[in-house]
Order: sequence, then C-alpha cells, then structure tokens
Amino acid sequence: MKRHGNLYPQITNFWNLYAAARKAQKGKLNRYNILEFNYYLSVELEKLENELKSKTYKPGAYRTFEILEPKRRMISAAPYRDRVVHHALCNIILPIFENTYIHDSYANRVNYGTHRALRRFTSFARSSRYVLQCDIQKYFPSIDHEILKTLLRRKIKCKDTLWLLDTIIDNSNPQIPINEHFPGDDFLSPLDRRRGLPVGNLTSQFFGNVYLNGFDHFIKEKLKASKYVRYVDDFALFSDDKEFLAEARLAMEEYLASLRLIMHPAKSQLFETRHGANFLGFCILPDIIRVRTENLRRAKRRLKRLKAEYEEGKIELEQITHSIRSWIAHIKHGDTWRLRTKIFEDFVL
Repeated sequence: MKRHGNLYPQITNFWNLYAAARKAQKGKLNRYNILEFNYYLSVELEKLENELKSKTYKPGAYRTFEILEPKRRMISAAPYRDRVVHHALCNIILPIFENTYIHDSYANRVNYGTHRALRRFTSFARSSRYVLQCDIQKYFPSIDHEILKTLLRRKIKCKDTLWLLDTIIDNSNPQIPINEHFPGDDFLSPLDRRRGLPVGNLTSQFFGNVYLNGFDHFIKEKLKASKYVRYVDDFALFSDDKEFLAEARLAMEEYLASLRLIMHPAKSQLFETRHGANFLGFCILPDIIRVRTENLRRAKRRLKRLKAEYEEGKIELEQITHSIRSWIAHIKHGDTWRLRTKIFEDFVL
C-alpha cells in the first residue's frame, strides 16, 4: 500500500488556506465571526499559515449544543478559524483516501450523497428477496483514537501532516461515555482508551469514512457480498440467500469488534424486502417509495419555527423559501411527493 509524504507544504500553503476559507464560509457569510475573520482575511490567513508551519497552532474550544431531531445528539461546533484548517487539511488528503473507497460508500463524498445512495438501495431491494439492514451503536462517540491514528498512518507518512491530524483528533471534546468491553480487555480497558469524535466537524466526517473503509472491503472482498450499501454508519446487505446474510452478520460483528464497535441490537435486522425497508428518510417498498411520516412531521415543525422567526424579524424570507425548495427537491425522490408537498401550502407568506 502506497504511503504519501511531503503533504504539509501543500496544506499550509497560503492559497490553499484561502480556498479553505472560501469553502468554510459557504452559506454562512452573514455570521458575525465569519464577517470579522473576512474583514482581516489576509492577516488571519497569514497568522494561521505561520502557526501551522511553526507547529504552534492549537485548536480552540468547541461550542456544544443538543439537537433532538431526528434523534437526540450532541453537536460540537469548532471555532471558525479551526474549520478553515479542517478544510485546508481535507483539500489535500481527501483525494488520497477517495481512491481507496468502494463504489457503494455514499456519505460525505463529492457526487455521491443521500439520493444516489437511495437509488442504489432501491435497486438492490427490488432485485433481492432478503435484506440485512444494520446500524452501528453510538458510532461517532465510539471511534477509538488509537485505532483511527493507525488507519491514517497506513496511507500517510508525512510526519508534519500526522502531527496536525493527531492534534485535531486529540482535541476532540468529550462525547457520550462508552464503557463496552471487547475481547482481550481487562476491567479498566474502556477507561484507558480515548474515544469519540465531535459530530459537526468536516474532519469527523472524513475520519468516519476512513474508520469503516476496511470494513467495506471486508464485506465486498472477503464475504463476497455483491449487493452492499453504506451511508455513514447505516449499511445494508442484500441477497436471495437468507443463510448467507445470517452468517455474514456474525462475521461483521466480529470484524466490528476489532474496531471496538457494536451493531445496534434493535436496529440491525434480517427480513424480507417485500415488507419494506426504511432508509435515509424513505420507506422503500416493492412498488413505491414513500417519505416517512415522521420526516414530514419534522419538516412541518421546522417550517413553523422558521415562519415564527421570520415574523419576528430574525431571518429573511429567502431562508424559508430555500428550506421549502430543498424539501421539495428531496421528496421528489419518492413516488408520493406531489401529495406530500401540499403540507407546505399553509406556509405561503
């Protein structure tokens, strides 16, 4: 396996940092911290460049908050200047790892995404009798720092780049405590290992793909599963052979244990595709794709909140219309989207 060196000069290059700032501010130009950064843009970028080159760069403290939908999660927002560094790093190292990913890993990749994953899932579901649909329990809080660093070193040998990667990983803020034991552990092992990445970082999304990349290849090349789809920690195998999928589950659980991960016991199930499967907000049935009712309720609640904020003068009308257009574009991937768009008629201002 080829390992890449001499990456750090590309990462710390002023114009790479400038391109990173352009990406980091996309869709957020009106925020005060970004406006302030951009007012002194050249000065701020030169300061970051010098800190990175001298290795005096230190990430700032995360701002944390909880979201309740689609499920309760803690979101961590890094300071804006750190997000610029994350983009600068990913600009250079993402292409190195992109070439190692399987075709059917769809999250956080250019020209992939949820809708392409949905189409692939639907194609497999409608051409297979059974599906083994799985979810990893508390995925991002469970990612083991030592294992992640080892996986990164399989492709990167540039010591300065590894220093920056380690700095970002080590600066991860505390996540939900995970106290699972795995083969070879003693009583205190879970307490001795650092785990967890902040949901919300660009780098965390990248690390999440790297962490399960070997797992993807194991399923495709060792288990010989021709029909397999993964989106972050949601994945599914399809087959007409029920026993094959049952045996595959045992093998996958063993492999995941080597990454100190556990399948979610309630969300990992083997069943016939004719009963319909939920994936990325849709219910995929043999003859129709429906938007899940809970997703509709969540969209309606969000629009009510946006409308109230607009009436209070907190946001512009454009933000509401953008949300509506995004939602309509999303549900067009289902077969009942014309009926579902009627829920938005009450929100015309």
